[in-house]
Amino acid sequence: MRLDKYLKVSRLIKRRTVANEACDAGRVLVNGKPAKASVNVKAGDIIEIQFGTRNVKVEVLDVKETVRKEEAENLFKYI
Repeated sequence: MRLDKYLKVSRLIKRRTVANEACDAGRVLVNGKPAKASVNVKAGDIIEIQFGTRNVKVEVLDVKETVRKEEAENLFKYI
């Protein structure tokens, strides 16, 4: 699944366009490397997002096309 779509489905970022812009600005790292929005995300990947002064680091546990709001937390775990 594309990185921008995963960020939206997992609700780490609210909108796909915002996720796309964050990737273009170089604020999203996958496995320690700056990632474009089109990077393929799979279980076991480490995603790091820079929100201003705050960094969020998560490990991808599962990849699903659609998920309920309550189940979105099950797609990743905070590191």
